[in-house]
Amino acid sequence: MAILTKEQIRELIKERNMKTTEDVSSMLRDLFGEAIQEIMEAELDTPLGYTKNENSAKTGANRRNGHSKKTVISEYGDTEIQVPRDRDGEHEPIIIKKHQKNLTGIEEQVIALYRKGMTVRDIQDHLNRLYGVEISPTLISNVTNKLMPLIKEWQNRPLEKTYAVVFLDAIYYKVRQEGAIVNKASYMVIGIDLDGRKDVLGMWIGEHETAKFWLVVLNELRNRGVQDILVCCVDNLRGFTEAIAACFPVKSSLS
Repeated sequence: MAILTKEQIRELIKERNMKTTEDVSSMLRDLFGEAIQEIMEAELDTPLGYTKNENSAKTGANRRNGHSKKTVISEYGDTEIQVPRDRDGEHEPIIIKKHQKNLTGIEEQVIALYRKGMTVRDIQDHLNRLYGVEISPTLISNVTNKLMPLIKEWQNRPLEKTYAVVFLDAIYYKVRQEGAIVNKASYMVIGIDLDGRKDVLGMWIGEHETAKFWLVVLNELRNRGVQDILVCCVDNLRGFTEAIAACFPVKSSLS
């Protein structure tokens, strides 16, 4: 594995013609669409009192009545979703209201649900902020129950054995925590496999960007199947090089 300087990173991007992040955006769009779909299903579960796979739990007269296609607009591009319907037509969706097409502004909050370090309580609080209105604990619980398996599956999915290039970086953003505004570090790992396909390997939340936390991230990548990284692109954070070498021993280096 080689560790590149910023100049070498820029040259690599130029050589590989990586002018856009469409591949990464596509992955994020898929995650966004899946999460929105499950949230909408949970919204209908709440008034009906049963999920679409629990026919024996039906108690009221109203029933599910299939789905209707709808294309919504987000920062990741157009996303097609299946809007669940009820027989009586009484259900009023909350996350995507009837006739609403533009979802710009909620993408980051939905994708944030996939980040590491969020407890069930964190997700419940995040959903409250996402909706922006006071909603029932039952709805929050239903949405959380639907999203948790989806999130866990994505977070723990097996990875490729070898990646040609892996970009590791963190960005800071401000969040409200216990009544105060604090900074959080969002760790992002993007990999390019040997076929040139880009993928977001994971997202994590930390208090500050540290080499110690990156060591935890790198060990997780290894535990999920990564055996070798040919080129690792990072900033010059103190201790970062040593953390990488501890998980993926350097076989060669570039000056």
